[in-house]
Amino acid sequence: MSAPSRVKSPLVQRFAYACGIFGHSVFYVMLATYFMMFVTSNLFHSDNPSQDSYMIGFVTTVILVLRIVELFVDPFIGNIIDKTKTRWGRFKPWVLLGSVISSVAFAILFTDFGGMTVSQPTLYLVIFAIIYFIMDIFYSAKDVAIWSMIPALSFDSEERGIMATFAQIGAVFGAQLIAVVVMPIVLFFSANGNSGAGDATGWFAFACIGGAIAILSSIVLALGTNEQSSALRENKKETSAKDVFRVLMHNDQLLWVALAYIIYGLGQNLVNNFNLYYFVYIVGDGTKYSYLGVIDVIIGLVAVAFFPALTKKFKRRKLFFASLVIMIVSLILYAVAGNSVVLALIAASLFYLPQPLVFLVVLMTITDSVEYGQLKLGHRDEAVCLCIRPLCDKLFGALASGVIGLTAIWTGMTGSATAADITSSGVFDFKLVMFALPILLIVIAGFVYRSKVTLTEEEHARIVNELEEKWPSMKGSDPDLVEEHIVKEN
Repeated sequence: MSAPSRVKSPLVQRFAYACGIFGHSVFYVMLATYFMMFVTSNLFHSDNPSQDSYMIGFVTTVILVLRIVELFVDPFIGNIIDKTKTRWGRFKPWVLLGSVISSVAFAILFTDFGGMTVSQPTLYLVIFAIIYFIMDIFYSAKDVAIWSMIPALSFDSEERGIMATFAQIGAVFGAQLIAVVVMPIVLFFSANGNSGAGDATGWFAFACIGGAIAILSSIVLALGTNEQSSALRENKKETSAKDVFRVLMHNDQLLWVALAYIIYGLGQNLVNNFNLYYFVYIVGDGTKYSYLGVIDVIIGLVAVAFFPALTKKFKRRKLFFASLVIMIVSLILYAVAGNSVVLALIAASLFYLPQPLVFLVVLMTITDSVEYGQLKLGHRDEAVCLCIRPLCDKLFGALASGVIGLTAIWTGMTGSATAADITSSGVFDFKLVMFALPILLIVIAGFVYRSKVTLTEEEHARIVNELEEKWPSMKGSDPDLVEEHIVKEN
């Protein structure tokens, strides 16, 4: 790989990277949060509620199966990216290509393929599965590439933290901008307001706008960033496809933080995805959901801005556990909010407040696991290691989508249903899934992190120092021999 001749200033790189993450976050939230709302409320209108429920359940199952299948594909995508050598670097070509193809395919998914959901439902499901798979593969390539850039842009934990902070500011803007504008955009382009849920035309316009934002932001990232050239980023021998899972299985810190993140992420994702359902079907006014987006932009930016100072004062571990406690308290408050808009907004905002901090703690730990694995295995695999974070997103996102689709059917929150149509037992069942289950998952995640994750900032600094001394003699070594040598040394 040949490094570009012009070196960008750190500030330019931070802003360009944050811009790329902004658009990527827009797309992610569209996929993870709002696509299922479109599927359950606007995609199927056959005048046969039983048939519509069957189709929703089938689409939910297809999404769940495809995303789980892709869990085994993502590491190989990371391996391909690690082997990429172009004049523009290793990652940027995949960011651009993935953005364009996934955005176009995603917009197509926000249609009924010309009425095929009613006229040819079986064929619709087949074509849906194919297009969804294409969309998800190229989204994965972009996701792995864009987050794998952090260890390529700097080896210093502090600079990585600053870069990640800028990135998370972009992510907060992207995610919460969508929360603010989603329903105004959908309703503006909708012929039928559908009790605040909009119609299919409005959702398609929303998907097109979001896809365009993702593509344009990727172009800014490509123009404004450069990868760092260093001997520590060079391997004598490339990791073969058959060794991809071997590399991952030997990196125990990467796997433990990933497990904690998956469990936590499922709980977080359930609440985030159900927020709009809560305002539409419990509060009874989906337009009030936009207020939550405005509030979350403000508190999210404040939380991210203080991340470097908080980690410097309290370190990542303490910040992680404090964030989980805040989220649990907020869910208890949310559960008793009823149809009070004010109380629901306060609780939902409090639940969101620590989320950017937890994400940054996990991201920094996974990023530092690149050097941990490099020292332990004698081989550097940036994209293979960093693909674990989006892989986790996919897994808990797929599981959440399945739970959401089934819960919507179970509680009657589908089609043209309104808050008045939801029974008291439906509300109770909905709250069990939205609040009780996430609390349990967050507690379990905290226990896993506390007992198994030991890769702190101080440990990473020690690892980098040791690598700088040993790397020339270690690179390209056999993982088993290197690990045996390390064991003997200790």
